[in-house]
Amino acid sequence: MDIKNKTVLLFGGWGLVGNSLSRNLIREGPKRIIISSLRKSEAEEQVENLKKDFPHLPDGYFIPCWGNIFVRHDFKDTNRFELLEEKDTRQILLRDTMDELSDDILHNSSIYKLLSEYKPEIIIDSVNAATGIAYQDIYTTYRNIRKKISEMPTADSMIVETEKLLCNQYIPQLIRHIQILYASMFEFNTKMYVKIGTSGTGGMGLNIPYTHSEEKPSRVLLSKSSVAGAHTLLLFLMGRTPDGPITKEIKPTAAIAWKKIVYGEVKKGGKPIELVDIPFEKSIELDDKLKLKLDHKFPTTGENLKSVFIDTGENGTFSRGEFEAITGQGQMEFVTPEEISKTIIYEIKGGNTGHDIINALDNATMEPTYRAGFMQNYAVKKLKQLEEKHSIRSVAFELLGPPRLSKLLHEINLLSYVANTMKEIVASNASTLSEKIYLLLKGDSKLRSEIISIGIPILYPDGKQLLRGNIMKIPPNHGEDELEITPENINLWAMDGWLDLRVSNIEKWQKRLTNLMDEAESISIEDTSSMHIRNKEYWNNFGKIDIGKVVSWIFTHEERGLRMKA
Repeated sequence: MDIKNKTVLLFGGWGLVGNSLSRNLIREGPKRIIISSLRKSEAEEQVENLKKDFPHLPDGYFIPCWGNIFVRHDFKDTNRFELLEEKDTRQILLRDTMDELSDDILHNSSIYKLLSEYKPEIIIDSVNAATGIAYQDIYTTYRNIRKKISEMPTADSMIVETEKLLCNQYIPQLIRHIQILYASMFEFNTKMYVKIGTSGTGGMGLNIPYTHSEEKPSRVLLSKSSVAGAHTLLLFLMGRTPDGPITKEIKPTAAIAWKKIVYGEVKKGGKPIELVDIPFEKSIELDDKLKLKLDHKFPTTGENLKSVFIDTGENGTFSRGEFEAITGQGQMEFVTPEEISKTIIYEIKGGNTGHDIINALDNATMEPTYRAGFMQNYAVKKLKQLEEKHSIRSVAFELLGPPRLSKLLHEINLLSYVANTMKEIVASNASTLSEKIYLLLKGDSKLRSEIISIGIPILYPDGKQLLRGNIMKIPPNHGEDELEITPENINLWAMDGWLDLRVSNIEKWQKRLTNLMDEAESISIEDTSSMHIRNKEYWNNFGKIDIGKVVSWIFTHEERGLRMKA
């Protein structure tokens, strides 16, 4: 797409790739560039540097914003560990991650607030999400819980540790991030999303010599790669969603370097490393047990560590020895941020660099085949023959799911019992159809049993009585023994998985079948091209009803569930 006059949002705009991108984007003439970073100082520093280097650009061209994009807006500037320590904020964090995505969770998220304010057409995301999530280190949380258990903890202390454990679960956090990101981009009409991802190991394998513990490689490092892989597959699905943004991911498999080479203070986590000098005679005896935690800290010298180093931005500060070792031939080696940013811009403009992971997955996955399409017709024909032989209708078993699929199949099947054709259903009185189905189910115990036994309850025409079996798929059981019955809940449950005999639902079926027939009628009988699939012949000239085809049409049109790619 054309970048000119578009608003571009850079997640991770202070980092190596973000810095290079902001500079390379300028020549493409965007309307403005939003520089987003974790810390306020980072975002403002980057904007000031850009203003200084590009003084000819107008005020407001570069806009700084900051905060943690994985939490709600109110928490974006608070350290996550602080949020976990406070009961109220911890429980909000837990609900924001684990509860169903609601308008409250969506609209209060930091991403939603950011997109609602700037409405970017293009988002380029260079935040290392896999590191941010995996380095919460669920294994440390596990060790804390194990230690607590050995100390005979109180119930309250175990509740706290359990809540922390749930808050640090990797996959729920990642899923919620993608849900919020997609919903926000869809609402504010973002056209393109490009992710700079990671392999988690800088392109190396399980033999990577750089680790975080005695394990090689460590579970924390492998967690990072696992989250990165899950992230890619979720973006793969997002890229297959109609009406969503064009989705791409560039995944460097090497170290990314560098920002600057200087002499100065070496910092860790934004803070200088204080020097400690311990006299030789203060050594400790290696007998019995080795204390990991000191009783008293050694005094510092008052000086900080200074040296020559190469600054690779968010990827770390390395000495000459460290940099030379990990970037040596046959080790992690490295790629420059300029190469990455040029690749990204070329992909945004419609070029094919061969480095888009989403496109690569599209090409590497095994898609539906011609043979399977041919065999589908045979399978359906064979199923119909067996139905006729055994005088039975094969409708739904609720093994595939979701319950809405079974509910719709049974509803159109029952309509076909009391009115043989689509035209007859549409032409009939809705109240009459409702009453006929009610009487049919009342008098046919076998038919009735097949529906309620798979977990699909039957809502009577008055909307006040429900016939159910031992199991009921909707509403799902989330641990509650009872749920409040309200008109809103009844409507929600009926839509999701109750066979609904109310007149209003019959009228809904009449409307959708009318739309279906109008769509087919609009195709000229003289049009024999390959353009159309669902013509009148496909629908048996609106005679015998193929219930699966009808529900497939509903999923495509009402649920917007059309498959986007072959």
